[in-house]
Order: sequence, then structure tokens, then C-alpha cells
Amino acid sequence: MIFHQAHTNFLEYLEVIKNKSQNTIIQYDRHLNKFYEYLEEKNIDSNSFKVEKITLDLAEWFRTYLYKVAKKSISIKTANAYMISLRAFLKYCEKKWIKSLSPTAIDLIKADPRMVEYLTKEELERLFEAPDKNSLIWLRDLAIMEMIYSTGLRISELTNLNIKDVDLKRLEFWVRWKGKKVRVVYLTKHSAELIKYYLEKRSDNFDALFIRHNIKTENLSITDEVYWEKMRLSRFFITTMIKKYALKAFILKNISAHTLRHSFATTLLSNWAWIRDVQEMLGHSSITTTQVYTHVTNPQLKNAHKKFMR
Repeated sequence: MIFHQAHTNFLEYLEVIKNKSQNTIIQYDRHLNKFYEYLEEKNIDSNSFKVEKITLDLAEWFRTYLYKVAKKSISIKTANAYMISLRAFLKYCEKKWIKSLSPTAIDLIKADPRMVEYLTKEELERLFEAPDKNSLIWLRDLAIMEMIYSTGLRISELTNLNIKDVDLKRLEFWVRWKGKKVRVVYLTKHSAELIKYYLEKRSDNFDALFIRHNIKTENLSITDEVYWEKMRLSRFFITTMIKKYALKAFILKNISAHTLRHSFATTLLSNWAWIRDVQEMLGHSSITTTQVYTHVTNPQLKNAHKKFMR
């Protein structure tokens, strides 16, 4: 079968049969398109190239090509992501009895254990004291940081929230993650109070839970959704904001917005929360992803060390 046709069929299979999110489908598509570029680089006509001609050498050379054309050094995780996409495509071919390279033939590069950056209790207190307490922007920023830390939200989940999504009385709401899956998220009373106070100070009619306050709104049309969405905060905006407050609080760690999510997980596990509960609250598909936090939060190891070491 021609690679292009198999590629198209694979994407349709992901959407219709596997019910994958659009972001996942877009990523697979982008990775396979990179394989086309690689074929052209090797003077192979990608329009007539057949799936049957994919060999292990060709797959391994593709990985080398990724490092060669990268504008900046790519990580092992990024290289593996491309190969995982290729393996998923080959697995689909195998399922459809299309002769090609076995997906199990492609190995992934073994990466170093993932290091988790998180904030201590004292660092968190300094961070939450860093904003200027006399402005609407401060109320927003503090509510955002407290919300991420107390819920473990992904930044993309937070930026997509609208006011109507969050039940401040029940202290809970639900989010859709990875496009299709839904989970319940729980707020602390303190976080809910900050959000409520921030919303009470706002005098706009925007849907987004958190918005920009440095954009003039006089010329925005109520019916113009494009302009309205410009008021919604971006992932980059929130990460930059948290880095700014971290510096102000004399926190020298290279943190991001995701660091507060890590801090949420480590706080729970350090206080003996069941790892399966933490997995569900974080929205991890696999317990293996959550287990990375146990290496830095296991209080039993610390107690054992104290007991036997003087």
C-alpha cells in the first residue's frame, strides 16, 4: 500500500475507531509528515513510496535525521515521540494485515530518570506573598497560583476554564483533558475565596475565568469571539507571570507553572495520600507517570533513615 494512503487511513482510524483527541491526531500527522521530509532528503519519492519498503535501517536513519535537521538540540523525549508515532502507525498496519516492518523492531532511547522540580512549604509561602496586594492583577495572579497548587490543574486546563464552569459553592468542577477524558477537580476553600473575590472586583462580561487586564476593551465587539478570546490568558503568559513572582520571592529554582502542579502532587504524597488517588486527581493515564513523585516524597524512607542512622 502507498504510504500516503495508509497515513490517511491511520488518521481516520485514530479519530473514528480509537476516539483520540484532535491534539493527539495532529501530533501523529505532524510526525509522519516529517517522515515524508526524510524520504525526500534521501531522494525517495514519497508519493509512490510503499509501506512494505519501511525497513529497520530506514527507521533508524529517520531518527538520525531528526537530530541532523533540528534547529536546536532535541531531547531524547522528543526523538522518542517521533518513533512512538511511527511505531503506532506500523502497529496499525500490522492490525490491518498490511505487510511492513514490525513495530516491536523499533527501540526507544533509554532516557535518564525524570527529575521533578517542586517547591517546599516555605518556598510556596514566599511565592504567595510575592504579589502586590493592592491591585486587581495581584488578585488574579494569586488566585491562579493558589488554584494550580491546590488542584493540580494542567495549565491548558486552567486557561480553558470559563466562569460558569467552576462551582465555588460545591468547591468542585470538571475538566476535559486530552480532548476526550473527563475528571472532577476539587478546590480548597481558600482558593475558592480568592477566585470569588477576584471575580467580584471585575466589571466585565467576559466568559473566561481569568483574563488580561492590560488590553483596552472599548473597541471589542460582544459578537466578535476572536477579540474576546484575546482576553483569555495563554500558557506562556501564566508561566512568565509565575517566574516573575518566583524571582521576587528569591526562589532560585528554574520553575514554571507546571512546578506548582508538581508541588501539589508532592504535598499529597508526602502526607501519605494514596498514589491511586493522586493519579486520578492529576489525570494521569498510567500509574507509572505518577510514581515519579514517590522518589522525592516517600516519608517512609526518611523515617527509616532517621531510625537507623545517627
